[in-house]
Amino acid sequence: MNVHAAVDPKSSGLTRPNGDPIRLNDQSFIAIDRYRDAKYEATYRPQALYNRANEGFHANNEAFLLHEVATNLPIYREDTGPTDFHLHLPPGGFQLVLVTSGMFTFDYDGRLYYVGPGAVMLQSAIVHRQLFYTWSGLSTEENLATPQTVVPDAMSMGYSGKFLEAFITDPTTFPNPTIVGPDQIVEAETPRIAWTHPLHDRPADAGFWLQDPLALEALFKPLTDSVIKSATPVYVRDIGIEVPSGHLVTGHIIATDPRGQSLLPKSTAAAVAADSFAKGEVVIYRVIRGTAEFKDSAGKVFELATGDVVTASKNTIDLVGVGENTQVLRLGLLKGMDNLRKWTPTQRDEIDGLAGQIITRKDIRPLRTDGKPVGYLYE
Repeated sequence: MNVHAAVDPKSSGLTRPNGDPIRLNDQSFIAIDRYRDAKYEATYRPQALYNRANEGFHANNEAFLLHEVATNLPIYREDTGPTDFHLHLPPGGFQLVLVTSGMFTFDYDGRLYYVGPGAVMLQSAIVHRQLFYTWSGLSTEENLATPQTVVPDAMSMGYSGKFLEAFITDPTTFPNPTIVGPDQIVEAETPRIAWTHPLHDRPADAGFWLQDPLALEALFKPLTDSVIKSATPVYVRDIGIEVPSGHLVTGHIIATDPRGQSLLPKSTAAAVAADSFAKGEVVIYRVIRGTAEFKDSAGKVFELATGDVVTASKNTIDLVGVGENTQVLRLGLLKGMDNLRKWTPTQRDEIDGLAGQIITRKDIRPLRTDGKPVGYLYE
């Protein structure tokens, strides 16, 4: 493995972004991205097709991007396979992943994570790579039509790997340096290395977060005192990202069981009030499966189906109905995002050019499962 000599980026003025401030759209707006209009493009890697919620992205001053990533080629091809070691440096260090089908293996600072449907990962500028993903062998059209879910089951884990991913601003506008290229990776050594660097731009409390869909804090709780209409009980899962995001974004999944079945892993210990997931200067709803009904501030009702996304300003829409066997991701963008700035194009290009030279410390673990938690070098 080739580890570059350490440098101090502070001398280049690269410690923090000093570009334009990020501003959530505080005007009254509603933007809908319909799945029927979706365009899947291999933007960054040939095996990954990206479907962006562009209407919401542009309407919200391009402050927050939500897209679906669909694996579409086998891992054994020369142009696919594992990624290199890299990191993302979005404003606030924010990257969210919610797996919705298939299985993945990710390496975050030398520790391996095997994740499937319903797993949530949030990380702030940590060196990582994707090692493994499942591919069903279906045609592109059939593959994109396979159902998605936040509940792990044998059927969903056998599909091609898919996940929802979110960044603050667009990935093309911030640095994404490669730390160790594919031809430099030595599997016996490199995957056990944890790296640190000074380019975090992380708010207080921000760090690494992994929520297993069957963990106690991830269990769905019954919704009480709700205006949401449904033929079956409505449940809510807090995906736990508000604190580890640095109080930038909240996240919840609102869901119902199929009629006559108990699909969702539930907790009966406590109920959830509707106002517990009402935060957000801007809100985003993405229908993972099923149907959801919304009402705008003028009383007009509109429906979203599987794959649809609505992005709206505060107090302009309410979720008023969900169908059976429905799962809806809700993200609330908080005021703290307005304290962030973008990287300038010059900073972005300079950091991408530094690549592995930004590493200022490394630690080799005895084994991939040993050592301190991921992100400890960043504390």
